Amino acid sequence: MKKLIGIVIVAALLLAGLMMFWLIPAERMKEAQQHTADGSYKYAVVLGAKVNGEEPSLSLRYRLEAATEYAKRFPHVQLVLSGGQGKDEALSEAQAMYTYLIQQGIEKERLLLEDQSTSTYENLKYTQELLPELAGVTIISSDFHLARARFLAKQLGWETDVVTARTPEIVKTKVWIRERLALFKTWIFRK
Repeated sequence: MKKLIGIVIVAALLLAGLMMFWLIPAERMKEAQQHTADGSYKYAVVLGAKVNGEEPSLSLRYRLEAATEYAKRFPHVQLVLSGGQGKDEALSEAQAMYTYLIQQGIEKERLLLEDQSTSTYENLKYTQELLPELAGVTIISSDFHLARARFLAKQLGWETDVVTARTPEIVKTKVWIRERLALFKTWIFRK
């Protein structure tokens, strides 16, 4: 009987742990999207994503579509294009974003490139080093990514609002699960 009680307790603890893993990050990810940008900040950081050769991946293209719409709505906002070059990319994510946005009619004078970062933390840290002292910025990224990006920006002393880009259906399940793990890691290590 004691063995059965022990098994039930362990199972209940595991179930509670799994529920926390699933529900807490999901709530934070959903809440982060509610801080909708309104053009208040002078700078918006477009966070990079995979480049296929020289072309933005579908995830990056969705971020760029959101950035284009935001830039056209708020012509005073400057965009910081943040993302380095991966081993399997022909150019930096920042350069791919620059080319795309120029093709969409965004003036090159409004675009700053940060092309050394390899993580979300570095995206924001290196961007902060490029900019004058600021109280806050707008973050443009995929819906699932905004909670972690906002948390990291807060660690760097920034207030933030967001522009939400949709996530491609084909990768939605994978990235929402992976992001939960990344969010826990970020909460623990603060980067």
